[in-house]
Amino acid sequence: MIRILPPGDASKLLRRKAARLDEAEQTVRPMLEAVRVRGDRALLEFARRFDGLERKSVRVPSPELATAAKTVSRDFRSAVQAASRNIRAFAKLQLPVAKSAQIAPGLRVGQVVRPLETVACYIPSGRYPLPSTLLMTAIPAQVAGVPNICVASPRAVPEIYACASMLGLTQVFQMGGAHAIAAFAFGTKTVPRADRIVGPGNIYVAAAKKLLAGDVGIDFVAGPTEILIIAADGNPAWIAADMLAQAEHDTDASAILLTTSRPLADAVQQELEQQLATLPTAATARVAIRKNSAILLVDSLEQACELANRFAPEHLSLHDKSLLPRIHNAGGIFLGPLSPEAAGDYAAGPNHVLPTSGAARLRAGLSSADFVKVIATQDISRAALTRLTPAITTLARAEGLEAHARSVEFRSSR
Repeated sequence: MIRILPPGDASKLLRRKAARLDEAEQTVRPMLEAVRVRGDRALLEFARRFDGLERKSVRVPSPELATAAKTVSRDFRSAVQAASRNIRAFAKLQLPVAKSAQIAPGLRVGQVVRPLETVACYIPSGRYPLPSTLLMTAIPAQVAGVPNICVASPRAVPEIYACASMLGLTQVFQMGGAHAIAAFAFGTKTVPRADRIVGPGNIYVAAAKKLLAGDVGIDFVAGPTEILIIAADGNPAWIAADMLAQAEHDTDASAILLTTSRPLADAVQQELEQQLATLPTAATARVAIRKNSAILLVDSLEQACELANRFAPEHLSLHDKSLLPRIHNAGGIFLGPLSPEAAGDYAAGPNHVLPTSGAARLRAGLSSADFVKVIATQDISRAALTRLTPAITTLARAEGLEAHARSVEFRSSR
């Protein structure tokens, strides 16, 4: 049964357990080095051992992708199309645009936007295959104009292959875990080297991404999923269902309700037990609810917002929309009781690849902006350079960089 805690226990509840990546890093280091040194030979060995690969290459043949698209149900195809429309529309909304402005006479500054050349989307397919993650990672890359989009997934899952086919993706690889991350980080004869790897994975994927972050761009190192809900009132069945939607992911997942209402806390506690009794994933969800989750009674909604900002949750559900201006740290925000977190997981449009473990203090979720470079431009006239010369040369010489100063002065004297 979930705990109901007083406000004094807030600090203990919101203090996450440190991610134990040390052991996983030690496990994956030899695998990363093997792929770096031996390339496809090592990759094939690991894919056959861990991913059940039976063919001679990790590359999935295009006909297999096309066949998968034909074998999935019509309902699945319709769902993919509906979700894709919204994901694509939101990705376009988030894409940075080129712009310039004259900020002083003769001084025009601006930015141009250029896509990355190659990106890799890692799609989990273990206990819960996630074709939705393929939509959430590949579609923003397409919107950004990335010419080479690769997909890696450890198991041959028809729904994942069908999504790839429907999106027009052909570079799909049956490989997972640390060896897949290494293949994209270093490149092999079969697998192209990626500029950035995105998408969630298990602790070994997280460890590999952390270790290789200096060799390849990554989105972030993902930890266990989490939701924090702030509600002074509401339907306890809805709130409990949202909490279980996170808890069923993993025994390390967490679901937290902050409320000013003891009656609501009691009702949600009871509702959780009733829903767990019929939930197919109860074995996992029950552990997460008992071990990592709680209902915290707070003195006010203002206090709840302060605690939420300290926690910086991956998912934040605000049943009172007026609280939004008070929120500064969250991966994704779900406004009102009719905006369940599951809508964001699949079809509302905003991305479901979100920062966990407090990383929402530093960045937001994956977006089309992660697949482009925003490059600054400067166009300076002679008159503008003359006006800037005293400031440039003074600052350059204050730093002891004489060649910098002379590079400007030469333009007026030679």
